Amino acid sequence: MVNDNKRFQGRCALVTGASAGIGKAYAEGLAARGANVVLVARRRDRLEELAQRLRAEFGIHAVAVAADLAHPDAATQVKAETDALGLEIDILVNNAGFGTYGPLHQVSPAANHAQVMVNVGALVAMTHQYLPGMIAADRGTVMNVSSIAALQPIPYMSVYGASKAFILSFTEALWLETRKSKVQVLGVCPGATDTEFFDVIGNGEETLFGGKVSPSRVVDESIAALDRRPPSVIIGRRNNLTALIPRFVTRAAAIKFSGAMTRPRTEHSVPAGGMANPPAGSPVGAPIPTLRSGR
Repeated sequence: MVNDNKRFQGRCALVTGASAGIGKAYAEGLAARGANVVLVARRRDRLEELAQRLRAEFGIHAVAVAADLAHPDAATQVKAETDALGLEIDILVNNAGFGTYGPLHQVSPAANHAQVMVNVGALVAMTHQYLPGMIAADRGTVMNVSSIAALQPIPYMSVYGASKAFILSFTEALWLETRKSKVQVLGVCPGATDTEFFDVIGNGEETLFGGKVSPSRVVDESIAALDRRPPSVIIGRRNNLTALIPRFVTRAAAIKFSGAMTRPRTEHSVPAGGMANPPAGSPVGAPIPTLRSGR
């Protein structure tokens, strides 16, 4: 884990989707760099376990805040809890998210509604809650985890790709709005990452194009990018090259290319409702309790 000479010593970071994958790696990476951390996700047991380990390993303050970010009031509730704890959040990592897979007509409407609420609604709401304080203090960092899926439409993951395109557009607009302040805003665009993402969408990694990178690489490269103050960063050289494709072909050709990568290979490729392993008692295809973003 890169230390960066404790560059975030004494600062307080809030990470959504912190129970696994990229979110967990951000929590670890920020703690290693001296930040106190607030861990937000649905699974309190995982959060408490991680918080305890980070406190012991890095000597920082770590707290767990359990929240269902698909709920419209979740961001308000999280802010109320951090206020009650007397915490001033000056690093916000909006990472929580998940995907569904399959032709739209085969995907559960409930799953896609929850996907939009988590990937888009919660991210905007969390930014509304914490960005004003950063502007007032004239310091802070907002890192929103998008994806290379934001760079062109993604057939068979249409809502997921559209949600990531929203995140990238929203974040880059905020980058300009905040340029005259000392607040940093960065959109992070990983490609396929070694997380539970493919387990969640349940397609057996059929949408995988190229190898997967480690979550810690996403964290290290995005934190390093803060020094350059770009509006967004694409993680990995291969993904930077792939991102150039839509610039040199027609829109239709780019869509056909991405569709060839993501199309179901067999009749068993698409899980019921577009989600793998829905929880007992939930609508078919409703998102399972873990919130994570894997690409």
